[in-house]
Amino acid sequence: MDAVRVALLREVLAGTEWLQDTRRFAGALRTSVARDDGGLLLVGTAEYEPWHLAAHLDDEAAWSGLPQLSPTLVRHRVPPRSPAHLSVGLGRLEAARRGETVLVVAEGGPGAGLLERVHDARRGGATVLALDDAEEGADADLHSLAHDALSVPASSVMDLDMVQHLVSAAAGENSPPPGHGRRFRDRLSRLAEQLTAPPPTRW
Repeated sequence: MDAVRVALLREVLAGTEWLQDTRRFAGALRTSVARDDGGLLLVGTAEYEPWHLAAHLDDEAAWSGLPQLSPTLVRHRVPPRSPAHLSVGLGRLEAARRGETVLVVAEGGPGAGLLERVHDARRGGATVLALDDAEEGADADLHSLAHDALSVPASSVMDLDMVQHLVSAAAGENSPPPGHGRRFRDRLSRLAEQLTAPPPTRW
């Protein structure tokens, strides 16, 4: 981890607005998912698949005992002979219904095709959440479809990768038992280890 990321993580541990924002967004994610697993659909853009977030949410689902946080990765292109859990195409968004959650991670613009599918999901009753890096401000079309959204401005010292780590760490944190703050700090310590580790295999 480079010095900038170490400094950022220390700021988070000290309690910045990013800590509050990511925990708020993670809380929206946690409360929106269905009681049973399988209801969280995670999708990126045609150029960017959120492998890290998929892997970390899967880990959080196991650590926290919240299986509903384990996502289904929805892909723009499914290569031949992909395993079943990596063979879910964009048509899945059209079939999304009430009780399901679509989490869109957009590095750069989402594109008209993805927006159309997300619109279908929302019209079907699914909850839509958006996480993006807004180079020129938040993507208005994506945010108009989202029930909740979190943007990383270009001027921010944070980046989309770091924010995804913080969101996944906070999503597995059940609300308010004693020791809550310490347990979240433990998760952020794991986050520091994850950021220094090699990228996960193709989940």
